[in-house]
Amino acid sequence: MIEKPFILAGKKLSTRLVFPPLATESSDGGKPNEKITQHYCAIAANPNVGMIITEHSYVDPQGKADPHQISFADDSVIDAQKAMVKSIRNVRPDICLLAQINHAGANTRKLYTGMDLVSASDIKWTRDQARALTVDEIHDLEQKYIAAALRVQEAGYDGVEIHCAHAYLLNQFYSPITNHRDDEYGPQTITNRLRFTLEIIRGIKAKANKNFIVSVRLGGCDYKEGGSTIEDACAAAKLLEREHIDLLNLSGGTCQIFRPGHAEPGFFTDMSEAVKKCVFTPILVAGGITTKKEADLFLREGKADLIGVCRPALADPDWIKKQVEGREKEIVKCVYCNGCL
Repeated sequence: MIEKPFILAGKKLSTRLVFPPLATESSDGGKPNEKITQHYCAIAANPNVGMIITEHSYVDPQGKADPHQISFADDSVIDAQKAMVKSIRNVRPDICLLAQINHAGANTRKLYTGMDLVSASDIKWTRDQARALTVDEIHDLEQKYIAAALRVQEAGYDGVEIHCAHAYLLNQFYSPITNHRDDEYGPQTITNRLRFTLEIIRGIKAKANKNFIVSVRLGGCDYKEGGSTIEDACAAAKLLEREHIDLLNLSGGTCQIFRPGHAEPGFFTDMSEAVKKCVFTPILVAGGITTKKEADLFLREGKADLIGVCRPALADPDWIKKQVEGREKEIVKCVYCNGCL
């Protein structure tokens, strides 16, 4: 089933397998280099992959997550991004390409940015203290997200993904664990907690081409006491659908890419199943899925429309093909961890 095509906002994906963002942390001055380009070309060469979402790229230097992160923060990166997109499309003209944009907020180090850290509230998420953004600063950052998305479009991508997960800035506003504000961006309602993200989406939709895909990676549930819940994720999905997003990529919140106490295949599918019942927006989910059988099961059970598989597909380009042909023993083991995520 995962090998069947899917139509996403008018764009045909050759399969339902998505290669989700995996940070290589190897850029040169924020620009994709030959190493990164060849990395994505190798993924595109896998006919089993229907869509690639490239690694998170910062929209402002203050939100850089690591010293070698890719940037979409200014126009100087556009030519290098265009060259990478062209190389990928030379390998697979039909591949769907999204670029993920992000701001780390408190989830970085002053050592990496050279600047004070900012967040939804005065919190200390890493070794460094972060201060709360003012409303004017929030509006300024919204414009930086919008500008970054338009650079993604100019570079030739099919769309952009807004990162609101994994304890990064937008997720810091969404999660009650990190949002202690008392204004319209505070934790009092889901609308308030998601307002920053909703305003970014509206700005992108107002300025980008009509066929430009807008995806949101939402850390819908923190799976922690006092954090965001699956019920929150359902409510948030409804708000995002009203903004006409094209894809909702569900993941963990402040728990990041893991679910505490769970390592079974599809450990976020309890959330994706609940959310899928609430909205018509296509749902992408990843997390612990390492076989075609698992992916097909979650699709058949209606827990997602698309499946994200990162490390197994990266380790072995013939991942699906070998399983279809009953050659599971020949699959190359993932070199990134003992249990693929």
